[in-house]
Amino acid sequence: MSTNLIHDRSDKTPENTTQSLEFEFGLFILNLKNGIWLAGIPSWLFGITDRSFAAFADGYISTLEVFQLFTASFFFLSWLYLRPEQDVNSNAGSLCPIQDNKFDLKKRHMISQEYILPFPYLCQIYHLLNLKHLETIHKFSLNNLRVININSFQPTEIGGEIQFQTILESPVNALRIWRQPIVEVDLILHTPYTVELSIPVYNGKRITVMFYALPLTQSEHYLFIEIYSDLGWPKPILQVLLHFAACLTLFEDLPYLRNLGEKNLERLFNINFASNHQTMLLFKRFVELYGSHAKAPKLITNS
Repeated sequence: MSTNLIHDRSDKTPENTTQSLEFEFGLFILNLKNGIWLAGIPSWLFGITDRSFAAFADGYISTLEVFQLFTASFFFLSWLYLRPEQDVNSNAGSLCPIQDNKFDLKKRHMISQEYILPFPYLCQIYHLLNLKHLETIHKFSLNNLRVININSFQPTEIGGEIQFQTILESPVNALRIWRQPIVEVDLILHTPYTVELSIPVYNGKRITVMFYALPLTQSEHYLFIEIYSDLGWPKPILQVLLHFAACLTLFEDLPYLRNLGEKNLERLFNINFASNHQTMLLFKRFVELYGSHAKAPKLITNS
C-alpha cells in the first residue's frame, strides 16, 4: 500500500504539470477580472453620489442633470451584470474531477448560519421531514405555497429521497422572483443528522439548502445551515436575501419547535403511530430506521 502511494506521488507526467500550470494561470486571470470588477463598484457609486449632490445642490434639477444621473445609473447596473464568469474551465481547459468539484462547490456556496436551539433534536427532524409544515408553519414567508403532488419516493440504506411538486397560488407571490409557479422539489435524508432541500429556480439553476442537526443534550440541539446556488445574480445581493429568508423561516419555526418539544416524542416517533400520509413518507422512513433512539454523534473535542 505504502509503495503504491509513493509511486503515485512521484509519477508526475509533463501533461499533469502543464494542466496544473494552466489551472493556476486560469485562476489568476479569473481573480484579476473579479478584482477589477469589484473595484469598479465603489467607483460607480462614488460617481452617482457625486452627481446626485451636484444636481440637488441648487435646489433645481435640470434636464441635463437628470440625463446624467440616468446614464450613470444605467452604466452602474450594466456593470453589475457584467460580472466575470466564475468558471475557471473557460480559461484553463478541463480540470480533474476532484479539482472541478471543489472549485464548483466553493463557487456555489452562498451563506452559512449556525444556532444552538433549546429544543430536542427530534423536534428539528420532525420539522424538516414533514412536508405539510411548508403550508402551515411557513404560510407567511412562503405566501400560501401548497404541496400538490408526491412524484416519487426512494428509500436508501440510511435515509431516503422524496420528490414533490409545489405550487405558488398567488400571482403576486414574491417567490416568483426565484422560481416557476409549479416546480418539483427534492428532499433528501442523507444521514440521521443531515437533510438536503433542493429547489429548482430558472433555466436549470437551483438553490440547495443543507441542514445539519446534531443533538447536544436531551433538551437542545445544534443547527447548522448552508445554502448553495448557481444563480447568476450578484453574490452580495443574493447573500443578503438568503440570510434574510433563512432568519425569517427560523423565526417562524420557533413556536412550532416549542410545541413539538412539549409533546410525547416517544409516541411521535413510534412506528405504530407514524402517519402513512404521502407527505410523511420520509419521516416514516426515519422512524423505521432510527425511531426515537438516534444517538448523538461523537463530536470533535480539543482533548
